[in-house]
Amino acid sequence: MFNYENKVVVVSGASSGLGRQMALGFAKQKATIVITARRVEKLEEVANEIRKLNVEVTPIYCDVTVPDSVDKCAKQVEEKYGKVDVLVNCAGSAKNAGVLDMSNEDWDFTIKTDMTSLFYVTRAFGKIMKKNNYGRIINIASMYGMVGNMAMDTIAYHTSKGGVINFTRAVAAEVAKYNITCNAICPGYFDTELTHDTLITDSFTKYMKNTVPLGRYGKEGELNAAAIFLGSSEASYVTGVILPVDGGYTCV
Repeated sequence: MFNYENKVVVVSGASSGLGRQMALGFAKQKATIVITARRVEKLEEVANEIRKLNVEVTPIYCDVTVPDSVDKCAKQVEEKYGKVDVLVNCAGSAKNAGVLDMSNEDWDFTIKTDMTSLFYVTRAFGKIMKKNNYGRIINIASMYGMVGNMAMDTIAYHTSKGGVINFTRAVAAEVAKYNITCNAICPGYFDTELTHDTLITDSFTKYMKNTVPLGRYGKEGELNAAAIFLGSSEASYVTGVILPVDGGYTCV
């Protein structure tokens, strides 16, 4: 099971963090990998990691908040490979503040980067999948899209990731007729470039230990199994699923 030979997997936001980890996870399953991000130098570093696994990888610059950049990226992938089997929408960022204090600019930035961008990318690559009557779309949401929290104020992030969750359900219903599935993974607390400064504080670590049943942060690679399952040909009857990978945070 889970043989990815001759499968083309596109991962956005792959220059660091969870995107990098999942790209490496699919590469270890022998998929052909396309990694995209804005930071080309970091993207090339990830590409070199993947090449060491004797797997074909193509790094492509892409700003997911700019439709023309997304469409250009999708065109390059289609011209080179003729298909996209799996799309992992992982690119994102956020400005943190509460509903009473957040500026219009920070709200717009977070919504555009974390939610609107998924529309651009899914539209572009979904058209390729439709032509081939096959596809697996995996959206990286967050457990914060399912619940609120009392550790930090981050209203726009909660909102955007909640939008990603129902975007996933709507897309799943819409594209099923083209043999395309669409599912979402909701990560919990993983130590990445974007979260590290928050997670290492004593106050947040204490909060985590009181709210995560497994009592620890997610480790590098612990998201990969969920992505590999949802992206597989074997998961052909799984669509519209919202899968938390959060150490149990959302179960209590």
